[in-house]
Amino acid sequence: MTDYELLRIINFLEQIRAPYDQLHAASPDPVWNIVLFLIKSHLRGDLVTKSSLASVAQIPFASAMRRIHRLIEDGYIEQYSRNSRGRSFYLAPSRRLKSNFTSYAMKVKVLLAETFGLGKGSAKPDDYYFGGAYMVDQIIPPLKIMESRLRPTQELRFLLHDDNYFASMRNMWSDFRSKLASRKNFTLLPLPELHQELFRNATRKESEYDVICINMPWLGEAVKDGIAQPLDEFLADSGMNPLDFHPNIWSTGHWNNQQYGVPIYCTIETLAIRKDLFEANKLHAPTTFENVIEAAKYLHQPKRGMQGIVWNAAKGMPIAHTFMFLIGSCGTPIINVPMLGVAFDYSHMSGEMYRPKIMSEAGMRTLDYMRQLLAVSPPDILVMDWNRALEFFMLGRAAMIYCWTMRASRFEYDIRSVVKRNVEYLPHPHGPRGPTISPVGGFLLGIPARLPPERSKLAFEAISWMASPAAMKEHVKNGIPVAPRFSVTADPEANAATPIVRFVDRLAKQNKLRTWQRPPVPEYFVMEQIIGEEIFAALSSQIADREALERCQNRIDRIMRGAGRY
Repeated sequence: MTDYELLRIINFLEQIRAPYDQLHAASPDPVWNIVLFLIKSHLRGDLVTKSSLASVAQIPFASAMRRIHRLIEDGYIEQYSRNSRGRSFYLAPSRRLKSNFTSYAMKVKVLLAETFGLGKGSAKPDDYYFGGAYMVDQIIPPLKIMESRLRPTQELRFLLHDDNYFASMRNMWSDFRSKLASRKNFTLLPLPELHQELFRNATRKESEYDVICINMPWLGEAVKDGIAQPLDEFLADSGMNPLDFHPNIWSTGHWNNQQYGVPIYCTIETLAIRKDLFEANKLHAPTTFENVIEAAKYLHQPKRGMQGIVWNAAKGMPIAHTFMFLIGSCGTPIINVPMLGVAFDYSHMSGEMYRPKIMSEAGMRTLDYMRQLLAVSPPDILVMDWNRALEFFMLGRAAMIYCWTMRASRFEYDIRSVVKRNVEYLPHPHGPRGPTISPVGGFLLGIPARLPPERSKLAFEAISWMASPAAMKEHVKNGIPVAPRFSVTADPEANAATPIVRFVDRLAKQNKLRTWQRPPVPEYFVMEQIIGEEIFAALSSQIADREALERCQNRIDRIMRGAGRY
């Protein structure tokens, strides 16, 4: 459950209690009023004093103060000093109170779902999203989609990535007030399994899915192997405006002069730092590899439960992505692609553009930097997956983290986060002679190639709605920092929802977003596997650094020659 959802449940509890409190015979419940106000203020980041808390109890001041002191003694409320003299305090809910209240809120959510006949006695808290304003007039789904839910055989089926954005999208469609589709219509898979299912689905006589998502670097392979169909005819008859998307983001769905996917979200690889720790220790935000190592060494205190940094170093995709991004920060791509700041159609590549550049001075510098990171990271960083590394930082056990902004959104809205409002998001620090830029990732929504025409039209209606400014804004308001549309980032309400939206918008306007670190050529997935194996072998001391780089270079070179690239 997110902070946003918990705030909506508190608002619901306050509204449903109000009619009873207005009765002449009703008596105020001071503890109830105190707890609701305290939890709500904590979620919003507002400081609460004893006097302000006593004022909401709706009983005489002295009686309210006695209730507050009793709650402090019982371990439900904690006091924190507001200054070094210790004469002024603010109050916050204890971990025990937060845990108990969250459990209560989840039970309320389940009871409501069952009352509306959705859970059939077995509803789970995560099965539905509570109170999102999904069905207000401006984002009601197109009429064709609304009509299709009346015909069971016409229910849309989705194949999506297993992350917090697509989980939120699934909740939007199965929200307990709209019930456009059930959760069984959504298949959410981790990246390796998603890749396998996309290609498996392309071999079927008819697609099992109506809407699919494609990882941006997989586009060339997806087009080559007939996974997705072109969208140009649908786009021509729609109200979707490509100019509302950042050009570098819209181009991620473009191949050989045709559009195969609509960007549903973009995520930026960032270095996130604990600004409270940096300010307390008078450290500057890192802008270079050297700065990162210096700050990490200074803040690395494992005996006190604080690591200098966490990053994606696990074998396979995580470490492959990290290497690609860091060698890019040294000014070198993994193959000889144009390093342009404008949109580029990778289908126009030829010859030497496909030649690998991993065995290079930049490659050696990158591996050297990654080794230095190991020394200020948790001892088991090489076996930490994406989620575990993220939780390590979110729970206050690391001073910095390399991560995607989509995942970093949990720092601001996850109920367990201890770092909310204390995180600063930075573009990738650069290596020697490298640029200060940030890699772009994300997913495209597409229509499977083997889908009948009528179902394809309905699928595009769904994509148009899912990628609409109103729907994207609703995700942003609920803590999911998706911002591929200018109209969303320009919206004051959306812009104020999370600092990540402002960060990504700033980088876009400064022209610091790039896609060439993971070029979407048909051989990308194989290159990623090779890099993930060999770089991991080097950092786990199975082979020497130079040998790992040579293996990457030679294996990818054989792949390119085998494909007739040069």
